[in-house]
Amino acid sequence: MPLVPRRRLLATGAALLLGGCASQQLEPYAAERPALDLKTYLNGRLVAHGMFQNRSGQVVRRFVVEMTGSWSGNQGVLDERFTYSDGKTERRVWRLTDDGNGRYRGTADDVVGEASGQVSGNAFHWRYTLRLPVDGRVYEVQFDDWMYLIDERVMLNRAEMSKFGVRLGEVTLSFTKLTP
Repeated sequence: MPLVPRRRLLATGAALLLGGCASQQLEPYAAERPALDLKTYLNGRLVAHGMFQNRSGQVVRRFVVEMTGSWSGNQGVLDERFTYSDGKTERRVWRLTDDGNGRYRGTADDVVGEASGQVSGNAFHWRYTLRLPVDGRVYEVQFDDWMYLIDERVMLNRAEMSKFGVRLGEVTLSFTKLTP
């Protein structure tokens, strides 16, 4: 193969590879409405219905999450109670901090270090590492969550789950803010 076409082939392959690795950006959501005010949305009672799909798209777990959120100044608590389709239950209590300018961070007992995220328009991008128990072992798995406020009551969430950069599956949730 001549040298020039080989270079062109390598450049095209590199561009395709890098393009495939490009991640979604938050800025394009800045003008989207309704604007997400996380402290308002995650205040009070909410319920979410969700599922986990493995790499092939097979739904392997379904669940319901009952949540209660409260805020005092820039500090919030989100108490999540999961009930899975197999009857198992789980609880996660997030301690959230509003750092201003749409930036948030949070901790929970099963989260490694600190989660971090940012709001822009109707979207919230949230990243964290979770200690996930599976068959008697605990794995540290990365979550890359994208949440979108649809209206004042409904928010949709898609989260990619990965380990060592390898996609394990996806979690999909539909949140509903309950009326008092």
